[in-house]
Amino acid sequence: MPINLTAFEASPDRGRGLARDMQVRWALEELGLAYGVRLVSFAAMKQAEHLARQPFGQIPSYEEDGLTLFESGAIVLHLAERHPGLLPPDPHARARAIAWMFAAVSTVEPPILEWAMARMLERDAPWFAERQPMLEDRVRTRLAQLAARLGEAEWLEETFSAADLLMVGVLRRLGRATMLTEQPRLLAYIARGEARPAFQRAFAAQRAVFEAQASR
Repeated sequence: MPINLTAFEASPDRGRGLARDMQVRWALEELGLAYGVRLVSFAAMKQAEHLARQPFGQIPSYEEDGLTLFESGAIVLHLAERHPGLLPPDPHARARAIAWMFAAVSTVEPPILEWAMARMLERDAPWFAERQPMLEDRVRTRLAQLAARLGEAEWLEETFSAADLLMVGVLRRLGRATMLTEQPRLLAYIARGEARPAFQRAFAAQRAVFEAQASR
């Protein structure tokens, strides 16, 4: 049974490759696995059919051979554990890479999302100006810690892994925010990820959905 993903019919990221199916597409492209995509509207995401795949009414969901998964990090981990190429073969390096996968979604991403959502939804709130420096400082701290650990290395482990795939996806949410441009090591790290042919194929596939919608 072929792999099938769900993705936004009309993504709010406007084709910037930030929707959460991007990391799954990227992983599939790195592994050379064929997949299909079921596009869903925001209305369809609230319906029972979609909720049976994704109980929180989000994207993506993943279906293959009777298995249905949700949460992009869990899907990437499943793919990385099942197919060689996205986790190191050495057991210790493999364990460290998995730890970094969790760090990407559990430690680095939350303050970035809180900062981004505040900018999107709270700009007119009376507390925005006072709260924003605190949110920026939280992001800045995490980025400094990550940059220090990365050092001069190309990847979080010796070779590219699912950890880098998730971490680069998280960092891309910052765009050209000052907190990120202050960290040239992280800018170079993101650029290395974006230069990978598998990333470019995944980005083009997601971008094509936006362009098709925009042309209607």
